[in-house]
Amino acid sequence: MTQRIRTVADAARAGAASADAALYAAVARSTGSSRLDEALSRLSNAADHSKISLAIAALLATRSGAPRRGAVRGLAAIGLTSASANLLGKRLFSRRRPDWDMIGVPLRRRVRMPASTAFPSGHSASAAAFAVAVSSEVPAAALPLGALAAAVGYSRVHTGVHYPGDVLAGFALGAACAAAVIAADRRRTRPSAGVSAGEAAPGS
Repeated sequence: MTQRIRTVADAARAGAASADAALYAAVARSTGSSRLDEALSRLSNAADHSKISLAIAALLATRSGAPRRGAVRGLAAIGLTSASANLLGKRLFSRRRPDWDMIGVPLRRRVRMPASTAFPSGHSASAAAFAVAVSSEVPAAALPLGALAAAVGYSRVHTGVHYPGDVLAGFALGAACAAAVIAADRRRTRPSAGVSAGEAAPGS
């Protein structure tokens, strides 16, 4: 029974890896305008070290209340996600980067190939974490930040430095880390039962 489960699991992993590689190749060989290629390459580079998210957080922090709280949550989520992706995820899985020469990623699309391993995509993870965390305080930001995160993720495949599976894993990791940050922040700011009881006692 154990052997059968292992065989099925191995077959599933092989199938997923094959589909992932096929989708990467399809994106690499897709024809598009040079303007789109340039735009996605610039977006991919701009997302290095979460520069776009940091700039948005700085703008949000200029407004008090929910926008500032969202910025703080977003930055905390990026920090947790980056550590999880780079110190844990990439070391655990050690997936090699795609071979863009063998697949034929056009030269005009290419950005600097990172020296780190591929899984999960740190750019995608951080962008998703920021979007989820900020949106928990500023719901109106959910659509634009979600679209931005999706664009950043796709740009990493389009420019040839990640497989689609790396990006999807990054999105999942980022959302999970953001959820952890949101939950921790809500616990921190929630009045304790003891305080509520103490405040109610004098008037009872």
